[in-house]
Amino acid sequence: MRHRLLHGSHGATPTLLVVALLVVGAAAALTILGGPPAFAAEEPPVADVDLGEDPAPADAPAAGTPASAPGGGGGETKAAVEQNYLSWMVGALGWFFSLVFLALSFTTVALFVMNLLTARRENVIPAVLVEGFEGHLNEKRYQEAYELAKADESFLGLVLSAGLEKLQVGYEQAIEAMQEVGEEENMKLEHRLSYLGLVGTIAPMIGLFGTVVGMVDSFRTIASTATQPKPAELAEGISKALFTTLIGLAIAIPAIAAYNILKNRIARLVLEVGIVSEGLMSRFQKK
Repeated sequence: MRHRLLHGSHGATPTLLVVALLVVGAAAALTILGGPPAFAAEEPPVADVDLGEDPAPADAPAAGTPASAPGGGGGETKAAVEQNYLSWMVGALGWFFSLVFLALSFTTVALFVMNLLTARRENVIPAVLVEGFEGHLNEKRYQEAYELAKADESFLGLVLSAGLEKLQVGYEQAIEAMQEVGEEENMKLEHRLSYLGLVGTIAPMIGLFGTVVGMVDSFRTIASTATQPKPAELAEGISKALFTTLIGLAIAIPAIAAYNILKNRIARLVLEVGIVSEGLMSRFQKK
């Protein structure tokens, strides 16, 4: 009997040992995997425990950080900080430079339009005048040709009328009179156009003058301040000073471009006036 009990007890020991190892292994596996399965009802997962308040979402602002207005994206704060750009421009230029650059802008536009209208082909070499004058010459109606040229106030009309007036003296004298009138009219055109070039020259100089004045004021402020100025304040003063040069260049560049374009156009038209007028008057040359 005792032998049987001992034999039974020795048989049960390995079984208990295997069960204990399985329990320990299962516990270790659950520990490594992060806890029991979700369907285990005996021990609820830690995530389901009510802590008294909902956890903050991941994209919520940190503590102490002011939340932006809904839908505004901080627009109200930004609008309150940023200054109107137009008022900043006026403040950067000052009333004096604002008036000067405004006057230069209107002057540039007015001079460009005036010279552009003057340099039109119909105002310098009217096709009606050329056809009518040549028709009168072909019909040998010289008095009508002279009256037609005299009544026309264009460049070509003045040149032709001056040539016909001196034609009785001689052909060479007529050509010289035409050249003199042509040079005079050419000088008038270039003189009127030169004001546009003048604007293109002085505009950047005025802008540079304003920049120097602004820089002097900025450095005087730095020198007279006991504490060291902030970099943002210093950059603001320098940007305002440089803004005058920017406006001066913005006016000068179109003015210089328009001046050179119109100057070349006028030179080409003046040359054409000389060719056309000499061609019309060439029939009076004695061969």
